[in-house]
Amino acid sequence: MTDDELLRYSRHILLEEIGVEGQERLSRGRALVIGAGGLGSPVALYLAGAGIGSITLVDGDTVDLTNLQRQIAHSQARVGQPKVESARQAMLALNATTHVRTVEQRADAALLGELVAASDVAIDCSDNFATRQALNAACVRHRVPLVSGAAIRFDGQVAVFDSRAADAPCYACVFPPDAPVEETRCAVMGVFAPLVGIIGSIQAAEALKLLAGVGEPLRGRLSMLDARRMEWNEIRVPRNPRCPVCGER
Repeated sequence: MTDDELLRYSRHILLEEIGVEGQERLSRGRALVIGAGGLGSPVALYLAGAGIGSITLVDGDTVDLTNLQRQIAHSQARVGQPKVESARQAMLALNATTHVRTVEQRADAALLGELVAASDVAIDCSDNFATRQALNAACVRHRVPLVSGAAIRFDGQVAVFDSRAADAPCYACVFPPDAPVEETRCAVMGVFAPLVGIIGSIQAAEALKLLAGVGEPLRGRLSMLDARRMEWNEIRVPRNPRCPVCGER
């Protein structure tokens, strides 16, 4: 590491669990972030600030004035810009050494298969069930850990689905692809601004732990937050041996 890197990442390096070797693993890490909105904003900023070597950011939307209440990677001056480009500017302002690849389109199964295969961790910051299922299927197929998060109104949840562990569930074990789902959008239901920051920050933390190889990830556990009471609940989620996505792995 260069002297500048040792100084920039000194607070990570001082952590016994990370140190120089862990920080070097982060610098070699390849992260895929699906969504550059409320959850994707803190994820992208923290990953860039922490020195992840390569970050691919996928989103087909543009910055809207209503986003600014909670999507901290964007600014009023960038309203109308593609979200991936706006977020890229914010990330590089924090850390110009991080390589940021932007993909300005809605993620489909073919694209996700290609991007997941070239990543070490995938972070789901999307806002729809179909994308979450397609990303999970790609992660299971390529054995790439998935950090999943969701937030609406005052309620949030986060979990890690890591198909590298034989007993670990995938997203579809907990949320079956054929289950009836009523999509909820913050444009209709609303979302408490700091909630996406809380959940997104935890997603970033879990991704960094996975890339650095430290700590115990939220594997097989679903953490749920009621921000009205600022109360956390956690449930254990077992692998479903009959899961249509990971049941035969």
